[in-house]
Amino acid sequence: MASTSTPGSSSELTITVERNPSKSRLSELGINSWPKWGCPPGKYMLKFDAQETCYLLRGKVKVYSKGSSESVQFGAGDLVTIPKGLSCTWDVSVAVDKHYKFESSSTPTPSSTCCDQS
Repeated sequence: MASTSTPGSSSELTITVERNPSKSRLSELGINSWPKWGCPPGKYMLKFDAQETCYLLRGKVKVYSKGSSESVQFGAGDLVTIPKGLSCTWDVSVAVDKHYKFESSSTPTPSSTCCDQS
């Protein structure tokens, strides 16, 4: 398991990337019962109002935390946890198709409002 945080960030919000988790781990999490979401290549500004865990079926993404030039990269086969409160830009180089789950969120999913292409 790899984890990356933005150096110098006062809040130290950390994106965690688990590369190629086992089928038993994915089954234990119930990934296949989670909703699916996808987007074409582009840049998307996102704010996560709840922690998101997602499993990428396909795609390639670089995530830049707001105010930082450091990035976290992940893609197909990765299980990713994005912390609540993170504002970031997703630079999608290969179209994304993923299963996702938000932790106890009563707000709309941030991913569904992400299409500010710059």
